[in-house]
Amino acid sequence: MVMQSATFLVEALLRSGMHDVVTVEPTRGGLAALAGIATRREAPPVFVKSLAEPPADDVFVAEAEGLAALRDIGGAATPEVLLADRGLLVLSVLRARPCSETFWEQFAHMLARLHTSTVHHRFGWHRDNWLGRRRQVNTWHDDGFAFFAQHRLLRWLGEPRVEAALDRADRAALERLCHRLPDLLPDRPACLTHGDLWAQNILATPEGEPALIDPAVSYMWAEVDLAHVWSTSPPPEAQRFFTTYAELTSLDDDWRGRMPIIQLRQHLAVLAQFDDDWGAGDQIRATLAPFRTRT
Repeated sequence: MVMQSATFLVEALLRSGMHDVVTVEPTRGGLAALAGIATRREAPPVFVKSLAEPPADDVFVAEAEGLAALRDIGGAATPEVLLADRGLLVLSVLRARPCSETFWEQFAHMLARLHTSTVHHRFGWHRDNWLGRRRQVNTWHDDGFAFFAQHRLLRWLGEPRVEAALDRADRAALERLCHRLPDLLPDRPACLTHGDLWAQNILATPEGEPALIDPAVSYMWAEVDLAHVWSTSPPPEAQRFFTTYAELTSLDDDWRGRMPIIQLRQHLAVLAQFDDDWGAGDQIRATLAPFRTRT
């Protein structure tokens, strides 16, 4: 499988016009795409990402646009986009993030700046983009609760794997939760969010500063990003991130209690796309349990 991935990526790069590619070393960590580091004879190495069967023509173009938005609008560090077309995304190479509290404190400053400097009057984005292999609908909406319910939670109920994993009572409980969102979550403004901010998407620049990859951007609640970091097993040194981010954004003391509800969106997306859901189904059912009717 590794050899097949490397061959596939080399051939994709050659078709794109990069004729000096020598080898591609596949990388691990991503779930939806094939990826690797390409060694070249006449230029520095590059990161390459592709899909054997792209679900649409705009997957990588939308991702490249998201990286540009994070950098140009939000001030976050991202890799340089060298090529983005229907079947291929080529980026400058980043480093693995260091295992240090200092790095995570720097990341807290980056994410707080991204969220606090990009407050927007509406929820959504000017185009749809992609979360893994599924389209993320970003139709503009004035109401964050309605936007989150319709486009981030309920939209997954029609997916075959979700239909198979959740019973009728679970689906009804999700609908009740969506109806009660204004009572469960604070009314917060939209801001530019990364949208898929699990730990694997936090890397480092060549200088060791925090950098972001693989976005699914939209103007949404800042806590969508916070919940993803919180809920995806951050390393022990990341605890300083949460303390610093809370201080910089004046986050209230109840934010941890909201994380399971906000992270439902990501658990549903995982459940919809992968045979192994890494416990997402159990997490969904646990969060929905208070919203099931009592008999």
